[in-house]
Amino acid sequence: MSALVDRVPHDAPGSREIGFSVPGRYNASDILFANLEQGRADKIAVHCAAGNATYGELCAEACRFGNALAALGVDRGERIALVLEDTRVYPAAVFGAIRAGFVPVLLNTASPPDLLEYFIADSGSPVLVIQGTLTQLLADDFEARLPGLRHVIVTDGDAPAARRVSVNGWATLLDGQPDDLSPADTGRDDMAFWMYSSGSTGRPKGIVHLQHDMLYTHLSYARHVLDIGPHDRCFSPPKIFFAYGFGNSVTFPFAAGASSVLLSERPSPDAVFDAIERFEPTLFFGLPTLYNALINHPRAGEVSLDGVRLCLSAAETLSAELASRWRERFGHAIVEGLGSTEVLHIYLSNDTAEQRSGSAGRRVPGYELRLVDDAGEAVGDETPGTLWVRGDSQTPGYWNKPDKTAETVHDGWIVTGDRFKRDADGFHYFLGRSDDLIKVSGQWVYPLEVEHCLAEHPDVRECAVLGVRLPDGRMTLKAWISLAAGAAGGDATSRRLVDYVKAALLPYKYPRDIVYVDALPKTGTGKIDRQALARDDPGR
Repeated sequence: MSALVDRVPHDAPGSREIGFSVPGRYNASDILFANLEQGRADKIAVHCAAGNATYGELCAEACRFGNALAALGVDRGERIALVLEDTRVYPAAVFGAIRAGFVPVLLNTASPPDLLEYFIADSGSPVLVIQGTLTQLLADDFEARLPGLRHVIVTDGDAPAARRVSVNGWATLLDGQPDDLSPADTGRDDMAFWMYSSGSTGRPKGIVHLQHDMLYTHLSYARHVLDIGPHDRCFSPPKIFFAYGFGNSVTFPFAAGASSVLLSERPSPDAVFDAIERFEPTLFFGLPTLYNALINHPRAGEVSLDGVRLCLSAAETLSAELASRWRERFGHAIVEGLGSTEVLHIYLSNDTAEQRSGSAGRRVPGYELRLVDDAGEAVGDETPGTLWVRGDSQTPGYWNKPDKTAETVHDGWIVTGDRFKRDADGFHYFLGRSDDLIKVSGQWVYPLEVEHCLAEHPDVRECAVLGVRLPDGRMTLKAWISLAAGAAGGDATSRRLVDYVKAALLPYKYPRDIVYVDALPKTGTGKIDRQALARDDPGR
């Protein structure tokens, strides 16, 4: 896989900056298993309502799973599809598969059946590990539709009916397997695990990550921004299948000998507040949509976050109004950053020493950044440009999609497609996607700029703004708005919001159509689902 494109060399400036060095032969399961050598076998690695696990217990379970896969006759290097909720089984499955020389594929638990089938077929996974409560995602004729699938392992609940495919329960499969396993002789640039893109255009793409990528994100982001240590307890409602959640719940706590709080259920405000009160995390990772739901929940006035030393946010732009309300109520600033699945975690971030409202932050040590114009030439401060990023945790490419790889990877740089403006101090401000620029009334506008403006209005709880094509072919702006408590929709409110945008931005940058909704649709990773809004709008 490392031959897909040129990798960033291991002695590149970013790697030298963070002291990144791994031997030629390296297996990423060392992230977990090094804790045994460091005397943490009896320390709790995972806190979960379904049951805690010490490092010793988690490593033993991982070994039994890796041995069980080998006993099934699976060939080394084959993919293992995982459709799991966040419990102790997830890290055991990930690290057990990697340690045995297999490649876990982390799949979105909100995937519809046809998309799940696509993931399994595209990755060529002969094994599916699935939560029993999620087996309804498998179609009745899944055996016929997935001829390459040979084994289904069900962690709990009901197993699917099958004739050709062998079906095993997790506990039964692991019973009697040895609880020790030597790591497979893998190289640092061998495949370790996959994730899939959210598929904003076309089918999702299989994003390949290599054995050393996890360690790199720990040495860059976790050490420099989180300052994480063994005393910490990480709680990330964003799920493990999501690259952001994977780092927060798996890589960072285990690499530092800390603990991870896992929430198996949907991260409703009540469930999140319950977990905070029960497990007392020190690091809390969220998304703007989650922070918004929490601060607007009745329990926001009751729950204490005194044990939390740092709140983090990523994946969407955090509004200044939301950040201010959170800090006023809980006494914590929210440290905002930006990353991607292609780079595995965050490469732009604010930090505790200095933050800029509305900014995604500055370069995280270990990564190189460029802002370029349409010709690929670097632009200066205060000039909009498309962000390119380079660092040794980035994917070598998309599985079986050389054309898409060529679009995203240029001379070792990841072309993010995100447009930013950088100030003189190195802080970056998100302007939207390169392909989001539309012409309204003969002038260019980024819908996200209007969205950010509306989000600052006190009547707005959350919103989304998209470009909509009119019947005559012209483009216009449409806003979907969920109102704050006590605010009412209607023409008067719409006029007030339009006037607010016109005053804050240029007069033509206002939504021509405003729709009020109780709540905006969300993706499985908790982001606003703009694709769903677009599909439901006849003008899109």
